[in-house]
Amino acid sequence: NGMQDYAAKQDGVSLQVEDAQNDVGKQLNQIQNFVAQGVDAIIVNPVDTDATPAMTKLATEAGIPLVYVNRMPAENPLPANVAFVGSDEKQSGTLEMQEVCKLMGGKGTILVMMGELSNQAARQRTQDVHDVIATPECAGITIAEQQTGNWSRTQGTDLMTNWISAGMKFDALVSNNDEMAIGAIQAMKSAGVDLHNVVVVGVDATQDGLAAMKAGDLDVTVFQNAAGQAAGAVDAAVALANGKNVDQRVYIPFELVTPANMDRYAAQN
Repeated sequence: NGMQDYAAKQDGVSLQVEDAQNDVGKQLNQIQNFVAQGVDAIIVNPVDTDATPAMTKLATEAGIPLVYVNRMPAENPLPANVAFVGSDEKQSGTLEMQEVCKLMGGKGTILVMMGELSNQAARQRTQDVHDVIATPECAGITIAEQQTGNWSRTQGTDLMTNWISAGMKFDALVSNNDEMAIGAIQAMKSAGVDLHNVVVVGVDATQDGLAAMKAGDLDVTVFQNAAGQAAGAVDAAVALANGKNVDQRVYIPFELVTPANMDRYAAQN
């Protein structure tokens, strides 16, 4: 949506959007079709970040500039005429977990919900959690369990229901995104868990995430600037299509969101 809104305001830019529906094969076919159409540039939010080398090969062999957005491609360094626009995932999980550590006073037990393990963001955000609790001020925090909820609210509910049924004791739930955190909140409410006694955190600062924060259920989230990434990706694609040089990695900063500053993010995502 951000890309469509931004492109509509640019002179001479027409944007065609395809949805891969979380299917790597379908996404590769869509890129092949773009190549066959002879487009001036391609922007991809990769379904699986480990599958990007094949996508990069298709575009570079055709001489078409390629911009990855939001999810970082596997290749490092990126070849010429290929760029990445997104946010540095080392910030997201670090901002999230540092705030959890503060709220927990540096000690206690946490549960971790991971996104899709094929996704670089999920792996990095989870690693960030481990890195923060390895620091002296947060060394009193232990991870009771970590499992994937595949970014899904429904799976977040199921996972938390299973943990509660297994008698898991915890002081905080650290989720790789808001959706899984919201699912976990629903499960905790159904099981009669007092949310005042549990720190619940996510990433993205989605509208639903902020609504959960307003209700007093979500304690912390991290704003990922979808519109900023969208505009940056379109700008990079247009520049590359016109033979201009662009930075191969453009980072849009993550920002910590708490009940104290949440109002400023209300209309952002």
